[in-house]
Amino acid sequence: MGTAKQLLRLDGRPLLQHVLDNVRASAAAEIVLVLGFEAEAIQREINLHQARITVNSQYRLGMGTSLKSGLAVVDSEAEGALVVLADQPFVRPQTLDRLIAEHQAAKAQIVIPTYRGFRGNPVLLDRSIFPELMGLNGDTGCRAVFGDHIEGMVKVPVEDVGILLDVDERSDLEALRRGSSAWQERAVLETAGCEAGEAVASQPELVVVGRDALAMALARLGQILRFTVSAVDPLLAAADFPGADRVLHALDFSLLGSKRDRHVVVASRGACDEEAIEQAIAANSAYVGLVANRKRGEEVLRALRGKGLPPAELASVRVPAGIEVGAATPEEIALAIMAEIIQQRRKS
Repeated sequence: MGTAKQLLRLDGRPLLQHVLDNVRASAAAEIVLVLGFEAEAIQREINLHQARITVNSQYRLGMGTSLKSGLAVVDSEAEGALVVLADQPFVRPQTLDRLIAEHQAAKAQIVIPTYRGFRGNPVLLDRSIFPELMGLNGDTGCRAVFGDHIEGMVKVPVEDVGILLDVDERSDLEALRRGSSAWQERAVLETAGCEAGEAVASQPELVVVGRDALAMALARLGQILRFTVSAVDPLLAAADFPGADRVLHALDFSLLGSKRDRHVVVASRGACDEEAIEQAIAANSAYVGLVANRKRGEEVLRALRGKGLPPAELASVRVPAGIEVGAATPEEIALAIMAEIIQQRRKS
């Protein structure tokens, strides 16, 4: 960003000020604010009322160090901690309260909010897993321990798209300045044109979960190869996804209709890997591929095994997706994945 992201302004106030004000309006008992880069500048510009400050001198080593810095000073009587991100200004206080209430009712170890099936932030962590989190190193977040606590995890559906909205690039900030109502009001299934219905019925289908450069390359290549392309993303409009015939804004593949010749590629960068693979298997997809390294792929499959998915079905998930051709760029990786899909289709 070229500057401290927390101080970028939205509606006349820094992003971090929005976040702190929302947390203050919730039922959270205390606020621990972890600072690192530009800590002094942030403290000068932000109203820090009711917030306890801790400065992570090792912030350059990654988010794991900041998580540990915060947990180390949480009140010893606290039953858990909400991990709230400084670049999510639209998360409602009522959503935080909902997570707290669910934790108290279910005695869950991990409470995660979802919007239309997509997992978001913040997450609530029970004190019982603090020791594991304190053992994290480098650029590793709390998600690293999720796979070990499947039975103690609760997902809470909320009508708050703010749990998905953050600022990673300048364009994200511009989108936030236009407000969150546009995402909240978007139809669950959006078609790119009037011919999409005919294409869905007559062509093989490529379902792309994600919206990065690889997902875009897959959509374009799928279109060239005469696949109906269904993109799955909670935020992007059909006009923002070149090559897609339709965009599904909910993580529910049943809304796409039944299809025997369906091929699913999960390229969500960890945002909804497990949930998307589970949906793909439930939809009897002919191909399911995950874009991830082998270590991440094994974590995802282990989590799904813990949820009781049949081993035979999980064994068919391609991790990493694509034929091994030494692909490096998004376009090359997309080509390797489509080659694998075509190879499988011709063999069947």
